[in-house]
Amino acid sequence: MTVRPFVSHAVVHSGVARVTLVGELDVDSAPHVQKAMATCLADRPKRLCLDLTGVGFCDCAGLNALLGARMSVLLAGVELVVEGIGPQLARLIELIGATDILTEGRVGTDTVPVRRE
Repeated sequence: MTVRPFVSHAVVHSGVARVTLVGELDVDSAPHVQKAMATCLADRPKRLCLDLTGVGFCDCAGLNALLGARMSVLLAGVELVVEGIGPQLARLIELIGATDILTEGRVGTDTVPVRRE
């Protein structure tokens, strides 16, 4: 069995950011998710597309990174679109009861907690 190395790619074009993740999303690769998201958010896009098509495995650390990335994007006031959630990740999301906050398609801002100062 060949394990593909984790790769994250971030690009912003015409106000639309795209973060593509490929490989296993685990404790070792999770920090790369936040870095890729921060790179895109620094350019203040209107929309960010998170492409998970190439993610074949995700553990709890990877899922935590995705949920944290989701919060960063939505708190920045950027529309989030998630693509390519595979069966293993979908099952993990279902097991923790997060199907309403991290699903394919547009992620609504109505699930973002209010910041309290």
